[in-house]
Amino acid sequence: MPRPSDPCPSPAAPRRSLLVCFSHLRWNLVFQRPQHIMTRLQAQFDVLYWEEPQRDPACHAPRLERSVLDGGVTRIVPVLPQAIDPAAEEEALGELLAGELAGVTGPRVFWYYTPMMLDFSIAAGPDLVVYDCMDELANFAFAPADIAAREERLLARADMVLCGGRSLYEARAGRHHNIHCFPSGVDIAHFARDPGAVLDPEDQARLPGPRLGFYGVIDERMDLALLEEVARLRPGWSFVMVGPVVKISAEDLPRAPNIHWLGRKEYGALPDHAVHWDAALMPFAINAATRFISPTKTPEYMASGLPVVSTPIADVVETYGGLASIRIAADAPGFVAACEALLGADEETRAAWREEARACLADKSWDAIVAAIARKLQNALIVRRVAAMVGSPPAPEPRHYDVLVVGAGFAGSVMAERLAEGSGRSVLVIDKRDHIGGNAHDHRDEAGILVHRYGPHIFHTNSLEIFRYLSRFTEWRPYEHRVQAAVEGQLVPMPINRTTLNMLYGLDLSTEEEAAAHLESVACDPGEIRSSRDQVVSQVGEDLYAKFFEGYTRKQWGMDPSELDKSVAARVPARTNTDDRYFTDSFQHMPAKGYTAMFARMLDHPDIEVMTGQSFADLPEGITWDHLVWTGPIDEYFGYRLGKLPYRSLRFEHETLPRETAQPVAVVNYPDEAVPYTRITEYKHLTGQQAPVTSITREYPADEGDPYYPIPNDAAQETYRRYAALAKACEDVTFVGRLATYRYYNMDQIVGQALATWRRLDAAWQRAAAAETEMVAAE
Repeated sequence: MPRPSDPCPSPAAPRRSLLVCFSHLRWNLVFQRPQHIMTRLQAQFDVLYWEEPQRDPACHAPRLERSVLDGGVTRIVPVLPQAIDPAAEEEALGELLAGELAGVTGPRVFWYYTPMMLDFSIAAGPDLVVYDCMDELANFAFAPADIAAREERLLARADMVLCGGRSLYEARAGRHHNIHCFPSGVDIAHFARDPGAVLDPEDQARLPGPRLGFYGVIDERMDLALLEEVARLRPGWSFVMVGPVVKISAEDLPRAPNIHWLGRKEYGALPDHAVHWDAALMPFAINAATRFISPTKTPEYMASGLPVVSTPIADVVETYGGLASIRIAADAPGFVAACEALLGADEETRAAWREEARACLADKSWDAIVAAIARKLQNALIVRRVAAMVGSPPAPEPRHYDVLVVGAGFAGSVMAERLAEGSGRSVLVIDKRDHIGGNAHDHRDEAGILVHRYGPHIFHTNSLEIFRYLSRFTEWRPYEHRVQAAVEGQLVPMPINRTTLNMLYGLDLSTEEEAAAHLESVACDPGEIRSSRDQVVSQVGEDLYAKFFEGYTRKQWGMDPSELDKSVAARVPARTNTDDRYFTDSFQHMPAKGYTAMFARMLDHPDIEVMTGQSFADLPEGITWDHLVWTGPIDEYFGYRLGKLPYRSLRFEHETLPRETAQPVAVVNYPDEAVPYTRITEYKHLTGQQAPVTSITREYPADEGDPYYPIPNDAAQETYRRYAALAKACEDVTFVGRLATYRYYNMDQIVGQALATWRRLDAAWQRAAAAETEMVAAE
């Protein structure tokens, strides 16, 4: 059919294989991920690059403007009347697309960079839908209010999802059955230029050195205040800013004699500018818009031979933060210090940087990345063609797994990894939450601080086996945890030690013997030790019990310590020395890149599939399994037929404070019952991060909410024993973890339990396989 108001109406020429790329990015604005991928896919597809519509006051009827770009990609820009309403716009775009596709008989691939174009286009009947997620668009300035809902629809309709960075992938892993992480690459040959062979561009040739440069879109993601302050601190440096100003006013740009705004440059000219810089800057703001970005320019700068200073963008820190030529800084003094260190490097050091960059970028070429994507596209199209040949539309195929694991926390993830890697089983892991890691899940908040969503998780163990096992999935940051308690206007060490006694009572106890004698003199004899109260007063007496334990325990458990099992207080001993470490284990560390990154590596196995945001009760039809690993509440598995097991829950209040530190240690306890929360955690102590702001969490115990702590009393334990008897009769179900065994475990204990459970399960399978083999042989 003719295109509406097309000056030369004619049917589109038949195409063997068509790819329509729907993008929110103007092709000629900045050469980014879409352009790199589409120009290379043009070798296998006829690519139409469909941009957002432009409104023209002189336009009376919708039309398309086309241009053929270098490499053969056809750029299409819809032009609409200025006053067209949203409903009419959707209808007009649908008609324009239908006209463009008329006569196309080959496969149609619809490739989306934005969910905002789904509704008008999906009716055109694509053979394959790809969602290439390169940004968290909902967090950008002026984002449409319904963009998150539209993305959910796109995820539901997509046949394949690609993510342009690790943070984006981790946030969406499990929300789609066919999701892949393809971080952006680099055209090394384009950027690796010899400064002596390239003329210094005229607009920067007269700028004095050292020159520190940036190129890219300049929008709300830039920390302009940071740039302005760095320029003020170093007036002798030249700051070269290349790129279009978008979504912010040019009046917002800092104006200083040493900041030079050169405007937009063509992609081909960027290396000519960069090769004459001394260092590259990435002064991104730490906000919602940058939380998931994975800047393409990082490897481009490296290919140009430049050292880089960046704010703590998660994907930059994780992917490149360990390189000697990449420095991370959170504020202006940090930027200056990092730049000075890089600028002062000698030639030998710079040569080492270049070699390091070559090694790092060896597997990051755009050619290799797009070749891998193209293979996935062609395989998916083959499946579609086979389905069409047999005369039926491709229906979702039943999926069978050897094992279904319910829960993606420590117990579930360790079991899944061992079942896949150690037993060779196919595994599906589901979790009703929207992330992996269970209660140990961590993420970067809007200030860029790595925080624990469900309160502090400190790893410690005496088991070399457990430490070595987890070391396969993470590097470590040594960390010895310290806790203080706010008592009578002082912050004193917790657990109680000799320093605590001296501070509280004005004593001068100088030896362990003196401290032991003091504790013995105040200790009470409760007779048989049955409760937590008995346990505490038998060690430290009534006054210390009242100061440290009574109020805290009542808040934490909603019960008096006299009603709780003695095991609760046994976790916090009193000491006679001055050791103020909370734990004394041989191995005390934090995962260097966080718990979520560790879990992601643990579950990154070809025989493991992960679905987050997926409950067991609502599992899609067609998914079957031979064996079930249950890490959720045991009473939930049995439909609460014996009654609900009691748990204590928590509510978390997260806050970022405009100061560098909030408290002297990671955790401060508040035993006073008048204070509604039990403790405050400051995460920078755990992670070692440097930033001008800090993030804290206050914990409020609660009766309702997610189950955290099994309540240790006789009635609850009796109910659990009855559930455990039911579980024992389930031959094809394995119960493992805190909730499934109704017991509070430290993280290392959960890992140890899961490893032992896997060994028993694997041994049982091997015995069954051997017996079956013998039986067959006997026949």
